[in-house]
Amino acid sequence: MTIEVNGKSLDTDEEGYLANLSDWEPEVASAMAEIDECELSDNHWEVINFLRDYYEEYQIAPAVRVLTKAIGKKLGKDKGSSKYLYELYPYGPAKQACKYAGLPKPTGCV
Repeated sequence: MTIEVNGKSLDTDEEGYLANLSDWEPEVASAMAEIDECELSDNHWEVINFLRDYYEEYQIAPAVRVLTKAIGKKLGKDKGSSKYLYELYPYGPAKQACKYAGLPKPTGCV
């Protein structure tokens, strides 16, 4: 599968995750969100940027439980709740946010 971003065709796997992590740019997240009929707010971007930083440091995309805990530590208890994250990413905060962030599917996600 592929998605079109800025006139380039980017390869994705069958679930829509980027095949090449270095292809990511903010417009990729916007294009993926558009496919899901999701409008990215500053809160969405806060999670996407958090995930990119997390991946850079640990070289792993966190599962939802780890993501919730880590966001709570860095961004505050109110943002580190499953309820808040599912409101932003109804298809699963770890899966959907990691996909928009250009990261691989988190381990442990079905």
